[in-house]
Amino acid sequence: MSIRTEPLIGVTRARPRRRPASLAAWLDREPVFSWLMMTAPILFLAAFVGYPFVYGILLSLQDRPVAHVGTFVGLKNFVRDFNDPIFWRVAVNTFVYTGVATLLKMIGGLALAVAMNQNFRMKNLVRAVLLLPFIVPTVLSTVAWMWMLDPAFSIFNWFLIALGMPKPGPSWLGNPTLAMASIIVINTWRGLPFYGITLLAGLQTVPPELYEAATIDGASGWQRFRYVTLPLLQPIILIVTLFSVIFTFADFQLVYVLTHGGPQNATQLFATYAFDIGMGAGQLGLGASVALTMLPALALLILALTLYMRRQ
Repeated sequence: MSIRTEPLIGVTRARPRRRPASLAAWLDREPVFSWLMMTAPILFLAAFVGYPFVYGILLSLQDRPVAHVGTFVGLKNFVRDFNDPIFWRVAVNTFVYTGVATLLKMIGGLALAVAMNQNFRMKNLVRAVLLLPFIVPTVLSTVAWMWMLDPAFSIFNWFLIALGMPKPGPSWLGNPTLAMASIIVINTWRGLPFYGITLLAGLQTVPPELYEAATIDGASGWQRFRYVTLPLLQPIILIVTLFSVIFTFADFQLVYVLTHGGPQNATQLFATYAFDIGMGAGQLGLGASVALTMLPALALLILALTLYMRRQ
């Protein structure tokens, strides 16, 4: 005897419901988390870097006196800059200032890092003291240097007069050559700690076994420095130099407070000259064009250093 079973009509098998993904699980996804972390920096750069940059480009294409509506003039401001002899002197000043100061900071910072990497008493205190030029606000330290270089109160002039130089001594900020040399020395003094501490961190990553092997092979101290230290520090030196070039090329506070671009535009740089034209003379469009002219040169320099680092 067989029993027939009829299928139940209208009855469906219940499927397990998928639990909706929680917000925490959605945020834990790598693409979502990455974009979430990048949103704040992107908005910050767009508001405080992107907008001023775009607005500066628009100003450079206008004849825009202060408190007046701008008139579109195209590239007329740039043509006017290129026909201005002061502009070309400013360009030469900027490249000389950047090149010499960066070279001095690189050589002095490397020597400072090697010296601080040695073992001596109160090593940590000396390292902390060496950071003071970089920590002190630029305007404050520049005012102190201005007093030190003043013809009437200069400690350097007192020292030179004590050695037999006729009074009143050299005018450090009144002579074009001495004024340029002064701002280069002060910029070097201020930037040395940045080089020194960064390169010191790189030196401490060099394995001591390499120095021991070089010593066993008969290498002298100079040979160990040249063939062991320098090749391993080269990537760090290039990166620090890149940052130094950017900061020095666009330097404003030190030069503006110390010399205001004088004497006779001998220390005028792109940043100070653009400020004088835009804010001092009230020609916002022309000042913006001067400020933008340093962008291609700086971009080419950064590109060259970047390509060199990638090739190395």
